[in-house]
Amino acid sequence: MRDKGWSRVAPIVLLLWLLSLAFTTTASPTLDLAAGQTRARLAPVTTYIADPDGKATAAEMFTRAGRGEFAPLPGGNATFGFVEGAYWFHARLANLNHAESRWLLVLEYALLDEVDLYVRHADGRVDHFNSGDLVPFSKRSVSYRHPNFWLDIESGRPLDLLVRTSSKSSMQVPLTLYTPGAFLEQARDAQLGMGIYYGILLALLFYNLTLSLSLRDRSHFFYSAHVFGFGLVQFCLNGFAFEYLWPDWPWLANAAVPMSMSLAMLAMQLFSRDFLELPRRFRLGNALLLILASFHALLTVASTVLDYRIAVMIGTAMVFPGVAAIIFCAIVVARRKFPPAALFLLAWAMLLGGTIVYAMVSFGVLPKTFATEYGMQIGSAAEMIFLSFALAYRWASLRAENERIAREANERLEQRVEERTRELSEALQQLGEAHARLRENSARDGLTGVFNRRHFDQTFAPLLRQCLADGRPFSVLAADLDHFKRINDEYGHLVGDDCLRAVASTLQQNTPDGALVARFGGEEFIVLMAGADEPAAREAAEVIRQRVAAQLLPVENTALRLTISIGTATAAAGASIDAATLLRRADEALYEAKRSGRNRIVQGSVAA
Repeated sequence: MRDKGWSRVAPIVLLLWLLSLAFTTTASPTLDLAAGQTRARLAPVTTYIADPDGKATAAEMFTRAGRGEFAPLPGGNATFGFVEGAYWFHARLANLNHAESRWLLVLEYALLDEVDLYVRHADGRVDHFNSGDLVPFSKRSVSYRHPNFWLDIESGRPLDLLVRTSSKSSMQVPLTLYTPGAFLEQARDAQLGMGIYYGILLALLFYNLTLSLSLRDRSHFFYSAHVFGFGLVQFCLNGFAFEYLWPDWPWLANAAVPMSMSLAMLAMQLFSRDFLELPRRFRLGNALLLILASFHALLTVASTVLDYRIAVMIGTAMVFPGVAAIIFCAIVVARRKFPPAALFLLAWAMLLGGTIVYAMVSFGVLPKTFATEYGMQIGSAAEMIFLSFALAYRWASLRAENERIAREANERLEQRVEERTRELSEALQQLGEAHARLRENSARDGLTGVFNRRHFDQTFAPLLRQCLADGRPFSVLAADLDHFKRINDEYGHLVGDDCLRAVASTLQQNTPDGALVARFGGEEFIVLMAGADEPAAREAAEVIRQRVAAQLLPVENTALRLTISIGTATAAAGASIDAATLLRRADEALYEAKRSGRNRIVQGSVAA
């Protein structure tokens, strides 16, 4: 009876056991590299597991990954904040008839201490690579600011990747695969953007240092110190400091992060105290910022001996009270009728908001996205623009105060006041010239030198209304470089850029005086010709078409001949037509020229 009872129960027990296995193990997802794909984020197929004591081996973790013990990334985001021990990440790759077998795996976060990659091939062979900012920079597969590894992914032979990371910094492990060409393109664009950003920081640094020396003004000096410290923070966080400044000093690569953070915060407190005139306007706020500045001065020195994690966590955490203190002081001073404080508050809110977002990413409070990862860069760029207005406004207030002092001063002080006023006027003139250059540069397309789309959008409608109101005709030329995609594909984007510059130069040289040439987007340009009727527009378009067709652009061992298609549209004198309609007619004429065989001109309808 007992055996008979067990024989009835045994199938049920076996079924329950099988069901439990089905629900407690999951097959590892596979990233399939399809034909034509050039880059791939690994997050959707990445699983992870924590290793609190950091003693697990790769063989153990491969086994646990095979048993389905790794968990999917929380929310598809590999950001965990400050954690102890090591983290392991597993992903499986397969090449589905992709022509490219060589790929670069990039861990797009620069501050991880140790990164170990284990690659298990289809035949069971395991390769091991290591990187991180505790490993000399020369050990990296590609000389790049983020840890990276070359992978050979042969068609039909899947790979298992196991990444072990440990760090005293924030645990952020975004993994991306690139083909060599896609990586070069991505790196080029990133380096260009970062180069522009750091160029702005250097310009601000030297500009404010010059003003500080010439005007003997502490605000500009403290602001220069903050720009230097903030720039150094960004240089470290983005991996450039380790790449260019101390590639063979891993210790300094770590210590420089909390040191530069503390230096930037120290200068920020001192600048805010001086700009807001806290010793005179808000003594309690002055004492508060002095205490914070003293703390950051001590932390700057202590970062050389403190454990990296302790120093960076203290420095990151102190961003929050530092931000709150500055905002609090600015609000109080603004309420006490000090007008520059309002502009100051707006300017610093941009930077400090971005800094808070970055700190929250480091602690794992916010996910790692483009906006959060580059929050400080975005915020600081806005801060620089608004703060320049704040400084100008403050200087204007100082000038008014100096003029009042000059009227009330006695004869003995009159000469000194006049000298001070003259120096201030020169500084304001320089600042005005700098602003004028900035406005001019912001209206120009960085590649071709002609006006950009934003300037075109701001100018077109008012220019058209004024011209028609004066009883004059108005013509629009829409020009598009023929076969531009083929040029980029066959000769590369650098040659494509040369073609765009050549066409832009031809447009500028062969349009009447007063015409406005703008890059509308991609390879399309717009020419606005106030006072030009239909025959004049046709004649100008034909000259441009012939001049472009006559150009030979040297490329490697040959010469590239360009052609251009142009659509024109004209508003007769006194016509009733808006800018959007006139532009649309020119654009329709351009596409008719494209459809008709290119290298030709099509005249759109005339608005009467």
